Amino acid sequence: MKTKRLTKAGPFAYAVLVVVLLASVFPLYYSFLIASKDNSALGDAVPSLVPGGNLLENLTRVFDTVDFWLAMQNSMVVAGTVAISNVVLGTLAGFAFARLRFRGGNTLFLVVVGTSMVPTQLGVIPLYMLMSDLDWYGTLQAVIVPALIGAFSVFWMRQACEESVPYELIEAARVDGCSVLKTFWHVAFPAVRPQAAVMGMFTFMTAWNDFFWPLIVLDPNDSPTVQVALSTLASGYYTDYSLMLSGASLAVLPVVGIFILLARQIVGGIMQGAVKG
Repeated sequence: MKTKRLTKAGPFAYAVLVVVLLASVFPLYYSFLIASKDNSALGDAVPSLVPGGNLLENLTRVFDTVDFWLAMQNSMVVAGTVAISNVVLGTLAGFAFARLRFRGGNTLFLVVVGTSMVPTQLGVIPLYMLMSDLDWYGTLQAVIVPALIGAFSVFWMRQACEESVPYELIEAARVDGCSVLKTFWHVAFPAVRPQAAVMGMFTFMTAWNDFFWPLIVLDPNDSPTVQVALSTLASGYYTDYSLMLSGASLAVLPVVGIFILLARQIVGGIMQGAVKG
């Protein structure tokens, strides 16, 4: 069996990584800079890269302008529920399409994937009418229920199950007397946990950043999400960039926290793929 030799990264590779890191972090840092200053600092010919002393004042103005705590809470409920649901249902569906044989499975999978090609705007009007008929307008379930499972989640987890769950493990579990659900929980899900963590992070971030549908179906005064609250901060006769970016700096913290929480699983998935390669 051949073993792959690991080559040591040279100075050029580290230089490229540093440039990519700085390019990725700088927009966040610049948002923090503007949030820590007043609007007059935007007119400076040479912008200063040193934070100002107006951060607490700007954050106070954010909470005085909109109910930002309520918006953060609503977005956390929506994004968390959608992420968990997509992980559970997407993994179940992916496992079924990848490792269970049933008539019409490939055709049904193509139909599921094909739904992702339909533009979201085409379904807004009938979906809004459905939410109105259910009397869900202005409630969080109007945002949560349509996003409980997505075609991307099913496709992602099907590919993960095909790569990480061999048929031999499934057959061995059946010989031991495991039912389909037990086989999924004890055999398939532990094998695809890193991929599920990555998909959960992507789903959480997508639900957290969603603006179009929550703006339509939620009342911005009674049940806003973070993105709707940020649009309220950006409205007015002129754009108060210090106020808006203060809210944006707060809004990005949960996403960063989720990434840190799932970082070990994500890196584990990358290393697992590298070993298999």
